Amino acid sequence: MPSIATGVNKQLRYKAESVWGVAPGATGAQLLRRVSSTPNLKKQTFESAELASHKQRADFRHGPRSVDGTINGELSSGTWKDFFAAAVRRAFTAVTAITGASITISGSGPTWTVARAAGSWLTDGIKYGQAGRLTAGGFNAANLNKNLVVLAATASNLTVMPLNGVALVAEGPIASSTWTIPGKVSYAPSTGHTDVSFAIEDYHADLTLSELFLGCKINQMDVTLPAVGIATIALQMMGKDLTTAGAEYFTTPTAETTTGVFAAANGVLVAQGGAIAVVTGMNFSLKGNMTAEPTVGSNVYPDIAEGRILLDGQLTALFESATMRDYFLNETEVSLVTALSASASAAADFISFTFPRIKFGAADKDDGDKSIIRSMPFTALYYSAGGAGVSQEQTSFYAHDSQA
Repeated sequence: MPSIATGVNKQLRYKAESVWGVAPGATGAQLLRRVSSTPNLKKQTFESAELASHKQRADFRHGPRSVDGTINGELSSGTWKDFFAAAVRRAFTAVTAITGASITISGSGPTWTVARAAGSWLTDGIKYGQAGRLTAGGFNAANLNKNLVVLAATASNLTVMPLNGVALVAEGPIASSTWTIPGKVSYAPSTGHTDVSFAIEDYHADLTLSELFLGCKINQMDVTLPAVGIATIALQMMGKDLTTAGAEYFTTPTAETTTGVFAAANGVLVAQGGAIAVVTGMNFSLKGNMTAEPTVGSNVYPDIAEGRILLDGQLTALFESATMRDYFLNETEVSLVTALSASASAAADFISFTFPRIKFGAADKDDGDKSIIRSMPFTALYYSAGGAGVSQEQTSFYAHDSQA
């Protein structure tokens, strides 16, 4: 029997390009785990409108070529970092650990204060929505190496919440302490935007055939966080062209990540610095608003132009008080953080998303023989008051990935 290509035998490989639309070197690519991927070559087509005595269509032609398609996957730490960075147009960067600090922990839950005797959390780059860990110092074991989400930050104090929900122990001051920010952070910047494109290969091992899609940019990124089930991500691409071969193009790619997938049940959702326990789902979409213009004498686009980075989303929440409703009624600007953990372990892999400034556009209720749920679409806005030395960045979106 002839071989038929199957999805489980297809490998999705990618590598950033040095020049848009030009295949990078064949080594150093990354295998990507996925649920599905559908990059395809598209062509504009034109049919003749001529009238002739045979009373039939006389001709049909192909026009400019392009690539589009979607990669769907389950959200996990480290797996999607290159695409997140491309979508927000800024590389992930590390936050330097704070060492040699004298730290005191106080409070009784569900939030706690982490205070330092000298120095400034803000000067050292600690931001609202990050998750940090106390990794050195003579702390109680309940306080060490635990993911702590930052809900507020001043020069001397952090307000934090344990991501796994297990209480801290009040103690201190503890000398020679270290506060570590695992992984790296990225955000939609106000200046210095990057312009990253990828070569994405579908290698069909069962046919020994390669399809290499060039010049692929991330035009839209959709993240869905259901109350029950696994968090998902969808990447919509725009690209330049396709080349084909009878053998793999990317040789010896790096193996797929093995980090655990996220479920929204393992995490926290925070609005205006306070945790919300009644959210039944959340999703958000980052749109790059990219465009491409055809030119005479070429069957591919000369470039893909990047537009504004626009973010919007929606929360659904049980109707248990006036708080969420009144955010909409009063057009209140709200900060929003969601942090997800790969397990209930204290130092599990995590990812957090921060929206420093959003407005809700509705607060619609449903009805029925059940709990009433409000649907609250939101729009993310640029936070101009952020930047160095304050608790938030100048951005509409901030991401922290423990494996970036």
